[in-house]
This record gives sequence, C-alpha cells and structure tokens, in this order.
Amino acid sequence: MNIAQRPLNTKKMIKLLTIIGARPQIIKAAAISRAIQSHFSDKIEEHILHTGQHYDQNMSAVFFDELGIPEPHYNLQVGSGTHATQTARITEGVEQVLLTAREQGTPFDGVIVYGDTNSTLAASIAAVKIHVPVFHIEAGLRSFNMSMPEEVNRIVCDQLSTILFTPTETGLQNLHAEGFAEDGIKQRVRFANGHGPRVVLSGDVMYDNSLYFSQIADQKSDIIERLGLTPRGFVLATIHRPANTDNAENLQSIFAALLDIAEQEQIDIVLPLHPRTRKMLPEQLTEDLLERIERTPQMKIIEPASFFEIIRLEKNARVVMTDSGGVQKEAFFFETPCVILRPETEWVEIVEAGAGIIADADYQRILDAYRALAGKQVNFPPLFGDGHASEKILEAILGAL
Repeated sequence: MNIAQRPLNTKKMIKLLTIIGARPQIIKAAAISRAIQSHFSDKIEEHILHTGQHYDQNMSAVFFDELGIPEPHYNLQVGSGTHATQTARITEGVEQVLLTAREQGTPFDGVIVYGDTNSTLAASIAAVKIHVPVFHIEAGLRSFNMSMPEEVNRIVCDQLSTILFTPTETGLQNLHAEGFAEDGIKQRVRFANGHGPRVVLSGDVMYDNSLYFSQIADQKSDIIERLGLTPRGFVLATIHRPANTDNAENLQSIFAALLDIAEQEQIDIVLPLHPRTRKMLPEQLTEDLLERIERTPQMKIIEPASFFEIIRLEKNARVVMTDSGGVQKEAFFFETPCVILRPETEWVEIVEAGAGIIADADYQRILDAYRALAGKQVNFPPLFGDGHASEKILEAILGAL
C-alpha cells in the first residue's frame, strides 16, 4: 500500500499513534492533541494517522485548520468502499505503519482510537495482532442494536483494548456487565505483557471541546446572523444515517414532520445537508415533499456546516432533531433539548435526564417529541465529567506505559 507520509520527529519520548478518519474523530482528537501540547509535550510524542475514511473536503480536511490539529504524519487515503473493503485497507495500512516504525528502531508505544467507525475497528485489529497497546476513547457505549455497524465496531474494539476510557457511568456499568474491571485483574483475557484490559471512567473529551471552543465559535462564525436566525427561535436538524437516508418511508416521515413543524409552528428549520442525504433526497422523497421543501421559506437547507458553525447552531437552537449520536451529546452540552431520530441511543443518560426524546422516524412521535421539548423547562445535569477528560486519559496512558 502506498502511504503518503511527512517527515517525523524522532525525539525519544512515549510515542503514540492517533487514528482518525471520520469527522467526529477529528474533533475528538483535537482535545487530546491540545492536552498533549499544553501539559505533556515533554513526555508524549503524538503522530496522527488519517485513514481517509471521510474524503469530502468540507467534512474532513478543512477541520485540521479550524481545530488547530497538527497535519497528519500519515494518510492511508482509503476512500469509500464496503465495510469489509474499507476495514481491510485500513488494517493493512495501520499494520504497515506500525511495523515500519518498529523496524526503524522507533516503535510506537500505543495506538489511540476513538468511537466506533471502521477506522476504529481496523486500527485496533492491526495493533493488537502485533502486540501494540490499544487505548479506546469512548469505550462502553452500547445501543444494543447489532444491526448498526457502529455497535459491532465498538463491541469488538472494546474487547481488543488495553485501556477502555468510558465517558459516563452508564458506559462503566455496561463494561462491568461484560466482565471488565477498573484494575484489569479479574479478567481472564491477558495480553502479551500478561496484563488484562483496564477500565477508566474518564469523562468525555467532547465536553472538554465544548468548553474550549464555545467562545471561539462565537468569534469565528456568523452563521446565525447570516441565515437571519433568532437565538432559541429555530430548529437544527441533521440526518445522515443509512437507516434513514436509504429508507424511503423513514426519510419521507422525517421530512413530512419537519415541514409540518415549520409551517404549523412558524419556526425555521435549519438542515445542513450531509452528502449522503443530499444524494438520496430525489430518490427517496415524493414529488409533493420535494415541492413543499422548495416553497416553504422556513426550510433552510444549507451546505454541510463547519465545526464552529455547528456549535453556534447547537447553542442557539430551540430544539435539535438528529440521528447523530455526537450531535445529541453536543446539544446536551449546550443545554438544548433533542429529538432523537433513531429507535435507540447509546447516550441513554440524555433520555433518562429528560433532555432527549426518542422518536425514531415516526411522523407523529416526532411532532409530539418536538412539542413536548419546546414547551417545557428541561434540566441538564452534569453527566459527562468536569472538562478535564483529556488530561485524565493521558495520565492513565503514561501510567500504563
């Protein structure tokens, strides 16, 4: 495999390979990279590998400039493909990078993976097969829906990880139920060094990011003003999961509900259109729905939003409606209630707190959930740590190595 590479700094420190490939991972990696630069630059040398899983310029590459993430040392440039094809290419590429570093006498001491994508799974497989420790950030999340590729990825990755960093108490309970423990002693599974996997309740790196980037977003983005929006006077909607975009009935129900909310409540609906959704609209929606979208001024369909634009939209929306796990959580950080356009969520804490309602792609449930959340006072208890998850994660990694 031909891998694009830039020159490496060979200074002797703990050497970590951070794996990113999809937009949410790039954002999460910003928190860890920032903590390394601010607090651990004399102890940790980070190298970033971009798998190229997301290849749209607006969805990935531009984020490096926006978030201040160092340019990747490696780019596998795998692009799109089936789950098996993408996973195989990434596994091969990550293994090659790890083995080459070992052969050159500058081996990686560990691999950091985020979340539940094909990049996460593939990198974990490649690393554990050649006895490189895997550190999984966002471990322990469970939707209990094995039809979701993400659920398969996160479960397998947790089983392969050396340290599992879980963001919430619910994630910790999930891992306990599966036999994991904080001290790594009780597990029967052992790695090459004789140790079992450990669980650390770290808090959420995205909460770190929300605190850090909130004020910066207000300075860098004028999207509220540019779209003529009123703070807390519009709905932010995002739709991208194949279960919705590839299912005509689901997509029609969602858009019918959005249109009726826009017209009946006289409220703007802002929909940054994911490339997958844009492609599917003419194929999945009826002519009547397409015409209604065109003639409804409150339906504001825009290009994919930048990270700072999304933050401002999430902070200022009256309600967020989404099938994205990350957007659900970010809405909670900014104390914006959320209608969840999925049959379940891995962020069950948000629902239990009353800050989110699962509506799936059901027309009536979407309307009912919106009206329930828009018309009541919602509480947002501290569920995701203290804003210092990144430092806790890096301290635990240093302690393990």
